[in-house]
Amino acid sequence: MLKGRAWKFGDNISTDHIIPGRFYHLRSNLEELKKHVFEDVACGFYKKAQKGDIIVGGRNFGLGSSREHAPLILKMAGIDAIVASSFARIFYRNAINVGLAAIICETTGIDEGDRLEIRIDEGVLVNTTKGNEKRFSPLSSIMRNILAEGGLDHYIARHGGFSI
Repeated sequence: MLKGRAWKFGDNISTDHIIPGRFYHLRSNLEELKKHVFEDVACGFYKKAQKGDIIVGGRNFGLGSSREHAPLILKMAGIDAIVASSFARIFYRNAINVGLAAIICETTGIDEGDRLEIRIDEGVLVNTTKGNEKRFSPLSSIMRNILAEGGLDHYIARHGGFSI
């Protein structure tokens, strides 16, 4: 189960919103790169985000370039999960592969600062601030296992691969 405070974003948040392209030169210095997460859309996000926080997006979260740094930097900034109505396909897989939970769930009625609880195995998102819950399709067992290991590289190192 994941618990955290919601950071609310809208529709069509691109990888350039997450990490502006002008910082691409920092891709080999992830500690420095993470300081610029959401710099152009949520000034000061890096300093305000706390371990366990949850991003709440609208439709098409993560569109744009297939930069794997975008979900990795979010994870490094303390984000444990992203809940969105829909994701860009490559971003979704990159998020799971780096160990960042990506949950497809209707996000209307969730406000910034709400306290959320995500029961990944059950497919339930509880807004403890407002006392309501939403259902989503649970992640597949392999995706849950990848998340549990902290990402695909850790999963493969421990288990030597997987079969579909």
